[in-house]
Amino acid sequence: MKSKTRVFVLLLFLLDIYRLSFVAKTRLSDGLGEFPTQMALCYWKALLLLLLLSCLFSVSYSSLGDADPNYRACVGECEISGCVGQLCFPQCNSSSNTGPWYTQEPLCLQWQKWGCQGDCRYHCMVNRERERETLGQPPLKYHGKWPFKRLLGIQEPASVAFSVLNLAMHFHGWISFFITLYYKLPLREDKTAYYEYVGLWHIYGFLSMNSWFWSAVFHTRDVDITERLDYSSAIAVIGFSLIVSILRTFDVRVEAARVMVSAPVLAFVTTHILYINFYKLDYGWNMIVCVAMGVAQLLLWARWAAVSRHPSNWKLWVVVIATGLAMLLEIYEFPPYKGYFDAHSIWHAATVPLTVLWWSFIRDDAEFRTSSLLKKYKTKTK
Repeated sequence: MKSKTRVFVLLLFLLDIYRLSFVAKTRLSDGLGEFPTQMALCYWKALLLLLLLSCLFSVSYSSLGDADPNYRACVGECEISGCVGQLCFPQCNSSSNTGPWYTQEPLCLQWQKWGCQGDCRYHCMVNRERERETLGQPPLKYHGKWPFKRLLGIQEPASVAFSVLNLAMHFHGWISFFITLYYKLPLREDKTAYYEYVGLWHIYGFLSMNSWFWSAVFHTRDVDITERLDYSSAIAVIGFSLIVSILRTFDVRVEAARVMVSAPVLAFVTTHILYINFYKLDYGWNMIVCVAMGVAQLLLWARWAAVSRHPSNWKLWVVVIATGLAMLLEIYEFPPYKGYFDAHSIWHAATVPLTVLWWSFIRDDAEFRTSSLLKKYKTKTK
């Protein structure tokens, strides 16, 4: 991303936050006491941190393996001959899957095969890494990725497995949250829940499941469309999680105040998604945005856990601390162990138990708020 464009986008966001803080101060005298001015100050601090990170860090994703002359020569020769050593790929010299449907291979077999370029790159990488290993040299990245071993045509088997597990845990957590709200807790006369944040958590659940679904697809087959869908869905859920963390930790229940809080974040997240999809997929800038929003919501939850008297505070502390430590895996990378388990896949594995605990906290929060509201209601009716 060009630095001028990056700074311009951030300045627009900062101006919108300034407008939000001004409106918040004026609305305090109009009965919107649920919207504290400290919330706007938190926005300023988060955005200033984001601006600082964008100026200090410039992440490069060029790979040393791509520049290896032996690797480049191998790929070039393979794309012409269709072979790497004694291993040849029919898709390099034939059009076996362009004829009538009854002459084509079954889809289950086609899925396990890559195109000519994909197979050439993979097997040249495998051969080159085998040579480097015999020379005692460390693994290199190729085209932005570590040298993973394929399994049944899956590019990163461990990340796919853990992504599917995360998807399953989010589905289980969302279903249990739904059952707790509508079948275990008392409801209002109109059959709606007392819990004020129910809609937000439903949206969060859908966005999380969508994100892990595309994560599994992307790690199965890394192509341009799956990469963009994975990145976009991840940004969407991280941005919405930031909104939920602000609304819950500051106890924002007035709809007008919720709109004022959500609008700038939604505008920024939407702009970022459009940017990486239709202008430039800047990996370094995308990482900065993700880390900044992730750290911001962890700090908000930690602050709230420190000052609130929530009965499930310990669960929140475990999630906050463990997630903060697990985020280091996204920053500190290392080659895949045995060709399968790299830092990113271990990050996916770490989020599986944290997801279970997180949805448990959400259910406890629904029970806690419902109990508190019922006590207030009974006190008023006496």
